[in-house]
This record gives sequence, structure tokens and C-alpha cells, in this order.
Amino acid sequence: MSQANADPSTPRQPAWVPPLQRTAGQPEPIAANGGVSYAALERDGDAGTTAATEDAIRRAVSGRGQTVIDSIENAPPGPIETKWGLGFRRYRECLDYIREQGMEGPEGGIAVPLRYTVDEDPTYSIVPSNALWQDPECEAEARALRQDERDNVRRCLYFPQVLRDARRIEEYYPGLSPYTSESMDKLGVSLAPLDSECTNFYDAAEVGRVYYPEIEKLLLDFFPGATDAIVYNHDVFDKHYEGDRTEDQAAKNPGVNANYANLVHNDLNDNSGRVRCRELLSQNLRNFGRELHYTEEEADAKMSRRFMSINLAKPMETVQQNPFVLCAWPSFARQPYINNYRVYDDRVGETTQFTYRPEHEWYWVPNQTPTEVSMLKCYDSVTDGSVSRWSFHSSSIDHTAPQDAPCRKNLVVRSYVFF
Repeated sequence: MSQANADPSTPRQPAWVPPLQRTAGQPEPIAANGGVSYAALERDGDAGTTAATEDAIRRAVSGRGQTVIDSIENAPPGPIETKWGLGFRRYRECLDYIREQGMEGPEGGIAVPLRYTVDEDPTYSIVPSNALWQDPECEAEARALRQDERDNVRRCLYFPQVLRDARRIEEYYPGLSPYTSESMDKLGVSLAPLDSECTNFYDAAEVGRVYYPEIEKLLLDFFPGATDAIVYNHDVFDKHYEGDRTEDQAAKNPGVNANYANLVHNDLNDNSGRVRCRELLSQNLRNFGRELHYTEEEADAKMSRRFMSINLAKPMETVQQNPFVLCAWPSFARQPYINNYRVYDDRVGETTQFTYRPEHEWYWVPNQTPTEVSMLKCYDSVTDGSVSRWSFHSSSIDHTAPQDAPCRKNLVVRSYVFF
């Protein structure tokens, strides 16, 4: 296969390879290369993208993904018996089951269908900007990859879960307030109040100028011992938005998303939590926030102490539909994550997915208001098991909401906090 995703005219520094990292007590992840970053397989400065693309093609043509699809589509009508519990092809089927079983949430809670992957292999996404899609020598491979990507949704099932009201965390964990850093340490989930002075969350420049500093201050106040907080990008979600949705990275404008991530996942993992931080500090890469110009030695020194990646979600108006839901670390701390590799021209990103377990402990913020910020951990450098490493999350559908309830309009910012 030709190296379609490498530009020989552009000199590149050798990719940084994060040392293998594991959480005490957690099984090894389901990952390629034994969990080692693709950057370790770098060829001619490609940061491992050629090796990742080759593995993606091998998976696409191997039929392994089709085997999972066949197990779902050839199953008898009705619930599908998985090794984790009953799954359902469609949201409505799962919701009917919830109602038939009389499943209900506690005060402030609700039972809902959540969509999980049932594919226990690492997966790959060749991003739309990757040069492979324009390479005529790769047309056959591109077709296989495109079909494999489309089929991802066919390798998922809905499972019944109960959402608890995150405002009531202290009822489930006496003495643990959701409005404290202790909640983040234990659960990977917390809440914070915020009255923002930002008036237009669709204006990326105003968000960067007003909202980013507000969040950085919130984080420094929220976490005792924090020495620095960096907000580096954001996403806007609004299905009903009628303006220009176009993303413009050069202008630090993420655009406006019309879709919600209706799949249980986490944005980072052991590798990407560190790689993203280091490239942000030392190269200022893909940074919508304040300019960063650390030397590699300074970045390594900053990362030698504890640091975390925190996502913060703030509604623009009270949430009535498509609420953001978060899973607490203790309920999946002994479960392996499954890598998804996002292959760009110049790097291989890593996100994670998770298979269903009935013991997963889910939270939401019913009718979350514009002054309530929900916070989730995407990465923590502490690996000894004393604190949460991350949470995972998804969008959901509130079947108790009015049929004409507007979909969630909110802003999600990504940050790093250093100690």
C-alpha cells in the first residue's frame, strides 16, 4: 500500500512515544500493539499513521466486524442474550422492556436505554481529512474502510440502565458532595455553579475571550492544590441551529454540531491523555486557548506531577431533551476499555469504548440549567488506584420529556488541570 497519509516535503519531529501506563487493579485494555502507542511504529516521520492505516484495512477486510453484525442480525426477534445481559437492536424495544419490567429510577432518576458497543476488538476511524480518501491507488481500501465505519452502528445494542440525579450524589455516598473535588477524585464526576458573562456561545472569539478564562478560574478554585488550568478547545451542540455550522480550525471556530454522541465512550485513554497534553504544551497544537510555548523539558517537568483532563458541559438554556449522562468510576474500575484509533495524516488519536455491565452507575442532571456545569474526568495521571482515572459518558433520550421538547443546546470545553 502506498503511504498516502505522509507528505515527504514536510519535515516532522520524531513522534513522542508515551511509556506504557496501566491502572492498578484494572485489566489490560483491548488495544492494538499491546496498548503501546502507534507512535512507536513510526516510519519516516509519519507518527505511526501508516501502520495504523494498514491495521485498519486489515480489520476492514478480515470479516471480524461482520461476524459481530451477523451474531446480531441472525439472532431471533426480540431481546438478544449477550454475556453481559439482554441487549436490544432498537431504542423502542429496549424502552418497552424497561416499562414491562417496571424499571424505575430513584427520586430524580429515570430508567433509559443506553447504546453500547458489543464489538470487543479495537476499531479504527480514518478521519475525513486523511489523504487516503483522495488517493486513487487506495480506492478499494477506501471502500472497505468506509463500509466498516458505516457498520459501526450495527455493532451496537441498547441496554437498560438507571440514571441517578447527580445533584443527589450525597444520598448514595454519605458525606460526598457532588460540588467538591472529592467527588471528582472518587467518581470522576462532579458539578459546579457558574454565572458566565459570555453573551453569545456561538461566537467562538467571545467564547475564547470570556468563557475560557472563566472556566480556568473555576477549575483553579475547584481543585485544591491546582497550580494551572488550561482550556484548549470547545464544542457547541445545537440540533436546531439555523446559522453557519462550518468548522474553521484556523479561526479557532469549532462550528456547531447537529448530532449528539449517542454511544458510551471516553474521549481519552492512557496514551492520548498524555500525548494530547504534551503536544499542547510543547507545540501549541490545535489550541483554541491562550498560547503555550513550553520547551519539551518544561512540558515533561509539568507532566511529572499530577495532571488531569476535565470536560465541562454548560447548557445555553435549560436542558429538556438529549441530556448528557455520566458514569461513575467505581462501577467500571475493573473493566477493560476498548480502543478506537482515529487516524489523521500526522497522528493517531485514541478514544475508548466500553461494553455494557448491569452494575454501571449512571448519573444525569435533570433539567440542567445554564448556571449548572457538569464536569467529567477524561484522564488522570495518578495510576495507583487511589483516585478515579476517568469517567465515560453519552447522550441519552429522556422518554418522559414532551414530544416537542427542544434538543440540548450546550457548550462542552476541554481542559487540563495541573498540580
